[in-house]
Amino acid sequence: MRRLLYATSLIVTGFLVGLVISGRTAPASAPDIAAAPKIEQSRSAALTASTNGPLPDLSDVAERAVQASVNISSTQYRRVIDPFFQRFYGRDPSLRAETSLGSGVIVSPDGYILTNSHVVGDGQADIKVTLPDNRELQGTLVGIDTVSDLAVVKVSAQGLSPLPWGDSSKLRVAEWVLAVGNPFAFSQSVSLGIVSAVNRHDPQLASYSDMIQTDAAINPGNSGGALINGKGELIGINTMIYSETGGYQGIGFAIPANLARQVMDELIKNHEVARGTIGLTSLRNVDPSRAEAAGYGRIKGVLIYNMYRNSSANRSGLQLEDIITSVNGQEVGDAQQLQRMILDAKVGSTLKIGIIRDRRALTVSVPVEKMVPMNR
Repeated sequence: MRRLLYATSLIVTGFLVGLVISGRTAPASAPDIAAAPKIEQSRSAALTASTNGPLPDLSDVAERAVQASVNISSTQYRRVIDPFFQRFYGRDPSLRAETSLGSGVIVSPDGYILTNSHVVGDGQADIKVTLPDNRELQGTLVGIDTVSDLAVVKVSAQGLSPLPWGDSSKLRVAEWVLAVGNPFAFSQSVSLGIVSAVNRHDPQLASYSDMIQTDAAINPGNSGGALINGKGELIGINTMIYSETGGYQGIGFAIPANLARQVMDELIKNHEVARGTIGLTSLRNVDPSRAEAAGYGRIKGVLIYNMYRNSSANRSGLQLEDIITSVNGQEVGDAQQLQRMILDAKVGSTLKIGIIRDRRALTVSVPVEKMVPMNR
């Protein structure tokens, strides 16, 4: 069976664990992040070599990236239900420790580290960060955003070596990239590949963002690690793999750096990302050919299959089996696009939602409410 696995967390007990992921954010100034030194342009000169020439020498770039890579160990304590103990004592106070291993990227000299939310777990986890010089420090969770699967951790350290940010919107297919991280607990591993696709968005990914696809080797434990370009710039956060075996098969995915930086800035500033919701819980894409056969015309849209009873969608008059065709005048093509439009909407604003009900076109005004953060 084909599987999408989060490239994370290598669970010490032998299980691979992943969470479904999914930024509108206003950029905020993170301490000294922009001050990260640039890699000399000469180091990327090899990328201009002719097709008949040798492969590019990315040794200097890799050395720099390794100095910005950390290992993250997160331990969570979960209560174990023991029927025997409960039967005789009526309660079970035992706790079981679950430890996962992942990666992180140093993004400021004074100890801010960017990683995946599924690497750190939740706000109650005990986080240990191992720096490139093998110092193990206590990590403090600054903020977590399960929608984008990103989190920021802080350690008490100075003079660290952050990676400079790259512009992920300028990535091109077949551009050389390096994936850096902690696969299977092999720390500071570097793998080489290319950008296989940009803006990859597919129902199989169950992802909020359009992902960078790469064939650089990504394995369990790589989650939260850096994907860098030939200039040594951070252009993505490695997050998940597509695999039939649980290991590397040449299809990995990374969150684009532009989105990751926006989310990180808001987490540092506000300790959370304010996400919008209107309370739709289940949506289904409309098949244009079936809609045409049913007399609706060949339309695109999303069918409301379920919603919370006390949601703003329900209070505003949206009904089950309404077909949503637009939001604020923008056409809606599928459920994932609709979910992103709602998540990105400003809390407190009002969405003009175009629907088709009983073959009639209507517009319903729906207030955007704040989504209750998870894993707090």
